[in-house]
Parts: sequence; structure tokens; C-alpha cells
Amino acid sequence: MDMTRKRDHMVEHHVIRRGIHDRSVTRAMRMVPREKFVDPGFEEFAYEDAPLSIGEGQTISQPSIVALMIEKAALDTEDRVLEVGTGSGYASALISRIARHVYSIERHERLALQARERFEKLGYRNIDVRVGDGSKGWAKAAPFDAIIVSAGAPEVPAALKEQLDLGGRLVIPVGRSDEQRLKRITRTGAASFEEEDLGGVLFVPLIGEDAWTAAHPMYTATARSSPKEEIPCKMISAAAEEFSSIEDKSFATLVDRFADSRIVLLGESSHGTAEFYETRAAISRHLIAHHGFNLIAVEADWPDAAAIDRWINGQRLKDGQPFSRFPRWMWRNLEFSRFIGWIKEENERRKALHGDPVRFYGLDLYNMSGSIRSVLDYLENVSPETAKTARERYGCLSPWQSDPATYGRAVLTEAYRSCEDAVLKQCIELLARSLNDAASENDDFLNAVQSARLLAAAERYYRVMYYGGAEAWNLRDTYMADTVEHLLDFHGAAAKIIIWAHNSHIGDARYTDMAAARDELSLGQLCRQRFAETTSLVGLGTHCGEVLAADDWDGPAERKQLNPSLPQSYERLCHDAAKPQFLLDLKADEDLHASLVEQRLQRFVGVIYRPDSERLSHYMSTSLSRQYDAFIWFDETHALSPLVATQSGRGDQETFPFGL
Repeated sequence: MDMTRKRDHMVEHHVIRRGIHDRSVTRAMRMVPREKFVDPGFEEFAYEDAPLSIGEGQTISQPSIVALMIEKAALDTEDRVLEVGTGSGYASALISRIARHVYSIERHERLALQARERFEKLGYRNIDVRVGDGSKGWAKAAPFDAIIVSAGAPEVPAALKEQLDLGGRLVIPVGRSDEQRLKRITRTGAASFEEEDLGGVLFVPLIGEDAWTAAHPMYTATARSSPKEEIPCKMISAAAEEFSSIEDKSFATLVDRFADSRIVLLGESSHGTAEFYETRAAISRHLIAHHGFNLIAVEADWPDAAAIDRWINGQRLKDGQPFSRFPRWMWRNLEFSRFIGWIKEENERRKALHGDPVRFYGLDLYNMSGSIRSVLDYLENVSPETAKTARERYGCLSPWQSDPATYGRAVLTEAYRSCEDAVLKQCIELLARSLNDAASENDDFLNAVQSARLLAAAERYYRVMYYGGAEAWNLRDTYMADTVEHLLDFHGAAAKIIIWAHNSHIGDARYTDMAAARDELSLGQLCRQRFAETTSLVGLGTHCGEVLAADDWDGPAERKQLNPSLPQSYERLCHDAAKPQFLLDLKADEDLHASLVEQRLQRFVGVIYRPDSERLSHYMSTSLSRQYDAFIWFDETHALSPLVATQSGRGDQETFPFGL
């Protein structure tokens, strides 16, 4: 890996692009090698704008936050600076490239010793490190021109304020873990201070006598929404278009607004919620029956979807059932089965009238779930410990995942890397077999073109997929957008397509942390860019209820209670609007659009749900009104109904896709 290039990319995209323009800060960030401040095996993540675990329950903060805090401290070349929370030593190293001397205090001895060793190897000689209670500061070295605290306190510790020199600046996160604010305190006199609010942040707790106790509850929140949320909440309540049932004519009327689009993308905030599948089915039926939509494409593998397409068009399923791998319930469920049963009946009606059938396609690439299964099977035989690493990576490296403890566990070993070539060969062979099985007499050309595209790019994708990260996500969503474009071209100018996928795919990533933090794009963004005014992005969300999900990748499906949405989230705004289900048209109402532009938390649950780390595992910042064109809300939702295999002594096939 070219670390210099990655470092420059980090500064340009995650620091300068986020509004940091202090040249002393950006110069220091180009100089200090962040990869030297992470544990061995973490180097590939060093320049992503994400926190990383460094042990002892601590993190190395994301680069953009470190840059912001240093810039707000307004450092000068002659300054003496105290940093509270040495951690890995990265922030101290950056400060040392700007200021005359740095005093850094860390309560964990192991981390302090590691940081000293790193400073010594890099030749950074103007940093002193000691072990102690950071909330008490470093009285013997005071006064300081600036103090930067890299952990959140319930209030500003008095000792730190007292250790500021006249004109000194203290930058510190203050408040509960779910509602921390970054504060800048400037000493203006012997007993006078000015305080500025620099915005919301999320830091590990500052543990100390004048801060939090070691039992601080970091990951959950029970507070109510703050008064500042009242205006957008009232705007939502006023603009909400309520419906009593998705089967009512009133709901069909709401759907008519998407009739003139050529591409309608329907999202979901989890892969295991019944209302989301039923709503997408109701919208799809109406658009097919009344507005000329004739293609359905879903977040699923091409070969599996091809089997469903054959079945809804009167052909028999071949040996082997579609969607038989993890996560089976995502498409093997009663709600989806009823929908494809309706399409089959619609196609039979159209055939009798000599009309063109509705077609069903998979957008996902390279038999992804089967490929992951293949990787895990191979690694289990070679090295169970390496297989554990792979399973954690596939389960944790989602675009909204920001739990540094989970993220940091998936450390690559040499044993993992040594399996790469064998795994790639196995995945490509699996792909070739799957594409051959998907061949159809009626669509030889389309399948041949699709197979050629898959095989041409397979090795590159599998190599990226094996290691995970933003590049794998971008390849995947770009491929899905390319497939949408190919399907529309293949079926001609009259083709109109409905897409079912997760909110993280169908929303516009440019207005979320996906782009800001990890340079990720999305299917919805690419459709907007390629098809301009003919694309509609519709997100779906909920406040509470239950969800069908696993604890880890390849784990069993479980009915889980969904935690109530967090304060300061878009979901909490919708919940506080006190209406059980409604549609928000984010394009039609300019005032509503403006009130929902601000970055707030939004929940994303995939096939894995970890309620104990709700905030860090399932939320990211988004601008709702820019991310979607419309948003459909259900205050309380229920889990999907998975279809269970039933076999007789004669070995009858499973009930899917025929229903129960």
C-alpha cells in the first residue's frame, strides 16, 4: 500500500473537504504517518475517516475530528500544550509538529508506554508522557497555552480550566455519550472564561475523579429529544400524508406521484421487517398494474433471481433452490413469496392477452453470498481462527458501522493473506457454475452478456471482497447501477424498473457519512446521476418493534426486539410526530425539505443486529431530505415470517417460492 498517497488522500478528502483549512494542521497531517499509530494488521484502515480500537476500551479518533480539535485550539509555534488522553499518541504527534512542547497524560500504562516508544522511533523529542488522571490535568507543567481533551466529560473539569494561561484555549467534549457537544473554553481573566459550542461529537468517556466513573454506559441512550428538535418535528407532523393501510385506495393515491419516473428505488432500514416488504410489494403491484412498470430488480444474486424469473414465467425450477444461503430469510419469507406469487398470476393474465410479462432480476454481483460461504468453508478447513477473522469482517464492515471495538477486531494475519489465491480460484469456479445453471433458453443473449461481464470482473472483485472495505462496496454498487442500465437498454425505451434494496443502497450516499467518512457511493446516487429527473428514491424507516436478524454473519435468524430510536435521530423526529404511519414527500414541500437538510443520525440494520452497541453499530449521520425523494414511516414494525423447509420421506422440495 502506498501510504503517502493514502495520507494525501485523507487530508484532501477527509480533512480539507470537511472545512479544515489551517495550513499548520494539514501540513502536520501530511507529515505524521498514522499507520505507525495503529496495531499491526490495522494499517489498511489507517487513512479511513473512522475511529479504530487500540485496546483498553480506547480508540484512535477519526482524522477529521482530530484535525477539527487541533484547529479549534488555534496553536502557535511557541505554545505549550496539554493533551488529555494520549491513546495511541497520534494526536500528540500532530500537535508536536505545530507547537513547541506537548505534555500528554494517559490513564492506561500500556498505552502510555506504547506511545512513548512510537515517539522515540519517529524522533519526536518534544513530547512528555505520564500516566495519571487526565481530569486533574498536569499541574506541575502548567500553565498551558492550549489543552485538548480526547475523551468526553460530564462537565468541564475545574482543574483543567485553572491550568489554562491567560488567553489559553481548552477544547473538550462535554455531555452524555449520546448528546456530547464539543466546547472551546477561552480564559479571559483570572476567574473569567468564554465558552463556545463547536457542535455534536461522540467520544469515549473521560474516566477520572472529576469526570465519569469506569462504569460509564457508553453505548445506549434513554434521554428525550431536545427542545431544538421541536421545529422539524412539527414540520414532519404537518407534512405527513397519513394512510390507514397499504391496501387502501388512499395509499395507492400516494404512490401515483412516482408514476412518471422510469426508475423507482424502494428501500428498507432493515433486511428483516415485514412492513417494509409488504409496502414495497403494494407499491410495486400498483405501479405494474397502473403505470407501465415491467421490471423488478432486487438486492440479490443474478443466478438466484434468474430461477425466480423462470418460475414466474411458467418454467420449472431446476435442481437446487434459489436463495438457499445466508441470509436465507431475506428472500425466503412469506411476505416476498406472496408478492412473486402475484407476479406469476399477473404474467399468466398477460400471456392470455398476448402481453409482455413482468421480468424479475438480481442486481447483486458474483453470487456474493455464495462466494462468502465458499470463503468461510475453505478457511474453516485451513484455519478456524482465520475463518473467524473473515466472518467478523463480513459482519462488521458495513457503510454505517462505526463501532471501533467491532471494527478493530477483524485484524488480518499472515495466515489470512496466504489463503487469498486459493480462495479466489474457488470463488471464480463457483461463479462459473452458477452462471451456467442460470442459463435460459429464452434469454441466451442477456445471460451471455451478463455472464461475460461477471467473469471479466470477477477476479478483481473477489480480491477486493476478500479484504472488504470501501472499495468492495463501491465496486458492488457500481456494478448494480451498471446492471440497471443494461436491463433498461436490453428491454427498450418502454422499460420501467422498480428496485428493492437496503436504504444504504437506494439512498444518495453523497449526503451521508458513507461519502464523507469513507468515500463510498451508492446505487441511488448513481441512478440519480445517470438518469437525472426520471429517478425516485424512497426510504423506509421505523421507531421500534421487532426484527429478524442474526448476531453474526452466517448465524441463525432470530426475532429480536428493536431498540427505540435514539434521540437526535431522524427516526425520533418521526416518532415524536405522533402519527403511526405516513409518507413524507421531501421534494414537494420546500419548508419541510429545508428543515430536514441538517445532518442527523439515521438507523441502518442489515442482516446483523447488535442492540447492545446500538449507536455505534447501526447509526450514521445523514441529510434525510437530500438522501431520499420520499420517506415512508411505520412507528412500530414486526419481523419477517421466514419460510421453513418441509420435507417428506420422498424428499419433496421446500415450499419456497410456492408459499406455505
